[in-house]
Amino acid sequence: MSVVKVNNVTMLNRNLTFVWLILSAVIIIADQWTKLLILDTLQLHESIAVTSFFNLTLAFNEGAAFSFLADAGGWQRWFFTAVALIASVVLFIWLWRTPRKQWGLSLSLSLILGGALGNVIDRIQYGYVIDFLDVYVKAWHWPAFNIADMAISIGAVLLLIDAWFFTEPEKEKTDNKS
Repeated sequence: MSVVKVNNVTMLNRNLTFVWLILSAVIIIADQWTKLLILDTLQLHESIAVTSFFNLTLAFNEGAAFSFLADAGGWQRWFFTAVALIASVVLFIWLWRTPRKQWGLSLSLSLILGGALGNVIDRIQYGYVIDFLDVYVKAWHWPAFNIADMAISIGAVLLLIDAWFFTEPEKEKTDNKS
């Protein structure tokens, strides 16, 4: 197979990047679709028991993870939106430049990118992030979350696993070139 090189990035790599971007788009679509379903089904703070440890509970998060800065007065909406958009641009460029053989890194970046953009859409459209997944043990509840949050969390864990187990240290790379 013939591969044309453009700025040290192969066209084959770029074509594969589109597959990863499609995964990001699927995350965004699933996130937004589930949020619309919950908005049509529940009132704020209303719950539907699903199991003995899981509810669907509509919550609005004006802050970041774990409602950090949720009651900061409104400026956090645009701050967190800007941070997520800048991070998304960085993730997109990183994903675009990731070599084809590093599929674990590409998977993690695409999950984080899709999740970040899913929550950005909420912040722009509503001024808060719609959360609805409520996991609990007896009276202790994990903060409510959504599909985008799951994608970000899974992507971050995969990114750490990739960095710890599948990335060669710089010293080894330079030693091997000698």
